[in-house]
Amino acid sequence: MPRSDEIAQVLSRAAAGERLDRHELRALFDGAPLLDLGWAANRVRLRHADASTATYIIDRNINYTNVCLYRCRFCAFFRGPSAPDAYVLGFDAIAKKVAETIASGGTGILLQGGVHPGLGLDFYEGLLRHLRSTFPGIHLHAFSAPEILYVAKAEKRSVREVLERLIAAGLDSIPGGGAEILEDDTRRRIRSRAKASTAQWLEVHREAHRLGLRTTATMMFGVGEPFDARVEHLLAVRDLQDETGGFTAFIPWTFQDENTDLEGDVIRAGGFDYLRTLAISRLALDNIDHVQGSWVTQGPKLGQVSLFFGADDLGSIMLEENVVAAAGARHRMLQGDMERLIRDAGRTPRQRRTLYDPL
Repeated sequence: MPRSDEIAQVLSRAAAGERLDRHELRALFDGAPLLDLGWAANRVRLRHADASTATYIIDRNINYTNVCLYRCRFCAFFRGPSAPDAYVLGFDAIAKKVAETIASGGTGILLQGGVHPGLGLDFYEGLLRHLRSTFPGIHLHAFSAPEILYVAKAEKRSVREVLERLIAAGLDSIPGGGAEILEDDTRRRIRSRAKASTAQWLEVHREAHRLGLRTTATMMFGVGEPFDARVEHLLAVRDLQDETGGFTAFIPWTFQDENTDLEGDVIRAGGFDYLRTLAISRLALDNIDHVQGSWVTQGPKLGQVSLFFGADDLGSIMLEENVVAAAGARHRMLQGDMERLIRDAGRTPRQRRTLYDPL
């Protein structure tokens, strides 16, 4: 256990803008008091975002299919191709959801599905073209690294070529899904071995950044991983951001185990662990401007508290979300609720677009 004076020194250095190394980050997980972490993370937040505001977005997470060839132990959403409740949404059904989003003041669409073995590049290009021609002003934030990797493998194309074709069809940015924990021992324990490795996930985002696409980075924690795995994840994201500068935001959230193969096998991360990991993420990622609080998994009140532990954004009001809901997180919020939550925290709410430009 690190000494309290050592922890205080590390926190002071981080708050002053100095970069923390692997050993210092691990020391914070091992022994930093929660409120001291919050103080330091809030100081760092003030250097990256407007101190008086907190942002949010109105968008919709459209899961175009729940069919997935990977049977990850942490996922409650996937279905096999022959399951009675397996589905693939048609383009018109997806367009209807987009129209409803725009009518509700939404500015972006998140498109994610299972890795469906029957969907090729023509499906993804066709969907993007259909939505781009029908809704030219909507931001299409779509297709996580495992989806892109599978298409590249199935089509015998490079990741770069797949991305170039998706961009030409209308892709605007890529979400950080599929990251889970970027440490392969943990990844092998909780997910399909055929799914994207740490190196492959990073390479998809590297190629996207090289092509001018912005992306987000996520971390799902609380699957029984050691603190070292969380540290390795943060360092991997930081190193790629040093190289490319392409990440807009980092979103850490806690694993939800209901209806998953891991249910009962791991101790779920609670609010204390969430706030601690959120704050350490803000301290570690000195080169990413935005860190998002996860009210979807933690509930509105802890989401509000996250604004004092390094978060400057509360994400989406979630007009639709199916993946995390399938695992037991069913929190919902209206725009008025979101703005009230932010005001009650002493901040001014500001609606944003996907790439964090103001509405």
